Amino acid sequence: MKTSKRILGILGIAATTILLAACGNSSSKPKTTTITVGASAVPHAQILKHVQPQLKKEGVNLKIKVFQDYVMPNKALASKELDANYFQHTPFLNQWNKANHGTLVSAGGVHLEPISAYSKKVKNLKDVKDGSTILASSNTPDYGRILTILQDAGLIKVKKGIDITTANFSDITSNPRHLKFKHSYEPKLMPSIYKNGEGDVDFINANYAVQAGLNPLKQAIATEKSSSPYVNIVAVRKGDQKKPAIKKLMKALQSKSTQKWIYNHYKGAVLPAKSYK
Repeated sequence: MKTSKRILGILGIAATTILLAACGNSSSKPKTTTITVGASAVPHAQILKHVQPQLKKEGVNLKIKVFQDYVMPNKALASKELDANYFQHTPFLNQWNKANHGTLVSAGGVHLEPISAYSKKVKNLKDVKDGSTILASSNTPDYGRILTILQDAGLIKVKKGIDITTANFSDITSNPRHLKFKHSYEPKLMPSIYKNGEGDVDFINANYAVQAGLNPLKQAIATEKSSSPYVNIVAVRKGDQKKPAIKKLMKALQSKSTQKWIYNHYKGAVLPAKSYK
């Protein structure tokens, strides 16, 4: 009888020990939160993939959904198909919100994709001939960037006092070389248009240029300055920027190591938004 009680006592202690150990293991593991972020293939999805392992350690399961255009990511975010998206700059987001009565907001900046001018006709933007045709995409928020580059090269003058982030080609007040502007193309088609030799000067966003195998540092004849206000951001629904998982995402993207990786990986063709030095 005593032996039976002793055995039961030992079994009870063992069971308690196992239960406590199990509880200890479960409490030590961080609670996992899954977030889905929509992104352009290059460089956005690549940068997100770079921080995936870091976020996993912090309890964030990052899923990446790649989009091939600039239309669907904000629609998907607004309709709650995504938790965030990463493909646009603030002027683009502001214009989208205005046109769609949206309330999407920025959770923070990550990198700059300088828009650049490419040409098979001239090696310097200042050398374009009278009557040359300038090709750009239909992405209107980029027009101010293009006008700034052309104005810096001394080719045009833009209306004084205008907000350059909302400027259009109709805001040109001086065009001494009679440049012709065409801007009805899809952004993703611009690299092919350039390779086919269309236009005298073609303006291409860095993400599509890099994706098409172009090297902005070597092939562009003029590039947007690093002081540009067109830093690419992570967008979320209003209020979601305060969520722990989104904060962890931004901390990872804006970290010194990630910003340095961006600069080194893209060899300066994509610039970090924050200084890593």
